[in-house]
Amino acid sequence: MAEADPADRALTEATRAVVLRYHQAWKRRDRAAILACYHPDIAYIDYFQGLSLSLADLPAYLDRAMPAAPAGDGGDYLEHIDRIRADGDTAFIQYRISLPLGRHQAELHSSEAIAVRDGLIWRIREYATLTRPAEAATAAKPTRPAEQKLGLSARQIGTLARDLDGYFARHRPYLAPDLDLTHVAQATGYTRNQISYLLNQVLGVSFYQYVTQKRLQHCLTAMAAGSEAKTDAAAFAAGFNSLSAFYRAFRQSTGVSPAAYRRSLAEKPSSLRTR
Repeated sequence: MAEADPADRALTEATRAVVLRYHQAWKRRDRAAILACYHPDIAYIDYFQGLSLSLADLPAYLDRAMPAAPAGDGGDYLEHIDRIRADGDTAFIQYRISLPLGRHQAELHSSEAIAVRDGLIWRIREYATLTRPAEAATAAKPTRPAEQKLGLSARQIGTLARDLDGYFARHRPYLAPDLDLTHVAQATGYTRNQISYLLNQVLGVSFYQYVTQKRLQHCLTAMAAGSEAKTDAAAFAAGFNSLSAFYRAFRQSTGVSPAAYRRSLAEKPSSLRTR
């Protein structure tokens, strides 16, 4: 087999260095460093949502996609899953975006084909596919027109998942019995359609199911902590406005009644109750 031409090897290594710098800037969540990697004539094609972006479009695109916290700070959702593959002036990189929301989870697998010119990234073609647990996958099928209308890239869906889970954890809006999707959309800065798409199409649950699970987890946590509040009062305090809905959700989640659950907690050492 003939050896690669030294000039070709040098070009490949130069391309790898540019893409590695870009990759590391994303890991640091360094917006300025990411933008500095782009060629003035860059074309960024996001096939997931059917967009073709120029350099002027990319600052706003990055602002929507960039997580609020650095990688590893508070639980990163984006993981690169393959080494950078370079050949001449082109390179290929893959990453996985985890979308955890309580008991519900899905993943987006994304890949970027990158072309380099003059030491800068000249072309990016980004592809993404959705994978979900079997039970969620049967609930709904995402459609390409829906993704395009919502204006969500793979990274932006990941950011939405993180923001929504963080909002519920910090502010506990589920404690309000009249909580609705409009309130959550206004509080988080996303649209109703974007949140509905994440829950219904990506994770396979309705807004009602998601909120019910948050309320139920609130009750379970209080029970494990030794709360002596009566079961009905605890349900109403957690935001349930229907006892039948509470008891149904409780049994579906735990397999037992609240009374049986309390008895099982009483039998455990106190050090194990919140584990």
